[in-house]
Amino acid sequence: MINYFIVPGLGNSGEGHWQSYFKQSAPNFKRIEQEEWDTPKCEDWVKNISEAISGFEPETVVLIGHSLGCVAIANWAKAYKMKIKGALLVAPSDVEAPKYTFDTVGFKQMPVERIDFKTILVASSNDEWMSMERAKFFAESWGSQLINIGEAGHINATSGFGEWKEGLAILKEFE
Repeated sequence: MINYFIVPGLGNSGEGHWQSYFKQSAPNFKRIEQEEWDTPKCEDWVKNISEAISGFEPETVVLIGHSLGCVAIANWAKAYKMKIKGALLVAPSDVEAPKYTFDTVGFKQMPVERIDFKTILVASSNDEWMSMERAKFFAESWGSQLINIGEAGHINATSGFGEWKEGLAILKEFE
């Protein structure tokens, strides 16, 4: 059985967000909680990913990130070099963009090292937090399969992504 670990972004994900629906969809979906959602420290988020998946066989672990959670996953992969089953990276935030002015510690640079497990990067052509050009660059750098779902904003509840059955269908690629 696959163990899915949800890694929300800045501010966490509310009840109407697709990540909350994913968590409710089956008992093998777990949300990785962070101590600080609004002023995160990269080192803490990375450590929490590692602690959450410890005790699980790496080949059964799939991480599911959104926004800053994707950047945390890429940083975790760089730091721990653990080969897991895979990661779904949905609408990563480009922390190097001039518009990204949130109060974060250690999230100032985007990791560009190749990720040593299967990754799928889902991007939107009109995401305010990462251009499609940058999404293509990071997908290539990380070795990710890129799925462009068109004009979908930041692929969150605000842009109409609540239940998001298509996202659950993408997860089947890790089975």
